[in-house]
Amino acid sequence: MTVHTISLRADDPRVTLTAWISDDEGLSVSPRPAMLVIPGGGYGGLAPREAEPIGRAFFAAGFQIFILRYSVGAAARFPRPLEDGARSIVHIRENAEAYHVDPARVFVVGFSAGGHLAAMLGTMWHLDCARVSPDMPEGLNRPTGMILAYAVLTAGEYAHKGSFHNLLGTETPAQRDLDFLSIENRVNEKTVPAFIWHTAADRTVPVQNALLMASALAAHDIPFALHIYPDGPHGMALGTEETRSRNPAYLDPCAARWVDDAVLWTRRVK
Repeated sequence: MTVHTISLRADDPRVTLTAWISDDEGLSVSPRPAMLVIPGGGYGGLAPREAEPIGRAFFAAGFQIFILRYSVGAAARFPRPLEDGARSIVHIRENAEAYHVDPARVFVVGFSAGGHLAAMLGTMWHLDCARVSPDMPEGLNRPTGMILAYAVLTAGEYAHKGSFHNLLGTETPAQRDLDFLSIENRVNEKTVPAFIWHTAADRTVPVQNALLMASALAAHDIPFALHIYPDGPHGMALGTEETRSRNPAYLDPCAARWVDDAVLWTRRVK
């Protein structure tokens, strides 16, 4: 495996894309699909448990891995995180041959607020705010599919308000901005297929986020898979010993099946 770190913003060295590339063609099918990993953190920070451990799981499943450290905190004002994600997908596709990546198989997995960013990439890729450059070829920034892990999705009744306060830079955001960033409102015929998982016991980002998203996808005939696991708090990550972080509640064999389920789902996405 070789590791490369790419700077995505000249004005912020903290915004990077770290690539883990399997270059041993004798051990894997080449080219591999790509997985862009987007950790959560409420747009105020980045959760380590949702970065490298996730990369290791999908690397073992046959993906080339790209871990995005996007604009957060005071730098998180919309559309900066969306721009960071779009630039990452464009970079992966433009360097697909060097990275041994199949450019038609570029997936994104996001957690909590990182799931909101992943969902913006999957629903807003065709908007001007997600274009890397005015002359960018159509769809170069479009993920093949999105995996949304206990994602912040709605800015309505069941919102994780802190995420939207950080993204919009105010604790009193305008309703029109909340409506625009409420992902269920962004779903249309251009939205990419989705794998959604959540726990029914999540009290930080209520499960209604996942249900509202699934309902919007169904209404627009967008292919999706929805997995609601019964137990586990917000922030389960892998749901295994590796990411339980001395908290027994983060260890759940049922929820831990999500990686295997997601990998199988990616193989069926067209």
